[in-house]
Parts: sequence; structure tokens; C-alpha cells
Amino acid sequence: MVSSIVVQYTDLLRTSDSDLWSRLRELLEGQGVDPQRTVVVDLLQEGPDHEDGQVISGDGRVYKFTLFYDQAAEHGARSAWLYSWTDITDSWRNGSLATRTAGAFAWMSSPTESG
Repeated sequence: MVSSIVVQYTDLLRTSDSDLWSRLRELLEGQGVDPQRTVVVDLLQEGPDHEDGQVISGDGRVYKFTLFYDQAAEHGARSAWLYSWTDITDSWRNGSLATRTAGAFAWMSSPTESG
């Protein structure tokens, strides 16, 4: 079963005009990942200046990353930058998000997932 976080965050990635999601789309494109075919497994605030994320690209690669930006500034997300962009395709099953990632893969391959 897919997590509601996966569905909600993926929709935000693909459609939101907010600074954070717009900037994340730009950063993903910079990594060669198409945001319109990407599923967001998680994006979680881990401190006052960063969020940890995990995505599945349209070609089935799994990446984890840290997104740094000034969260206190009104438009701080506009200048966000990726740190520690890591391909974990071969090891995600051992991570803390394994169940959610598996559900996201199942959702990606279902005919009801728009994209």
C-alpha cells in the first residue's frame, strides 16, 4: 500500500508553485532526473537548514539527498542546493524507508498513477 506522503509529495513536486518544490524540480533536472516522472518517497525536515529526501526516478533509480537552504528567510528555498546526492538503488531495501519505497515502486507501476 502506498503511503499518503508519497502521493502528496509527488503531486507537490509535479504541480506546486511554491519556492521549495519549484527549486527541487530545477535541482532534479540538474541531476538528469525528470521531475514529471519522479516519485518522492520522503522529504523530511532534519534541522533548521536542511531536509533529507529520497526519490525514485522514472527509470527506477533510487536517490537520497540532503537539501540545504535558509528556512528562516522568506524565499530561502529559492537558493536551495543539493548535498550528498547518492544513488541507493542497490541498497534501499536495507534503509529506514524500505517499506515506503517498495510501496512507491508498486504505485509507480499501477495504471492509476498519473504521470
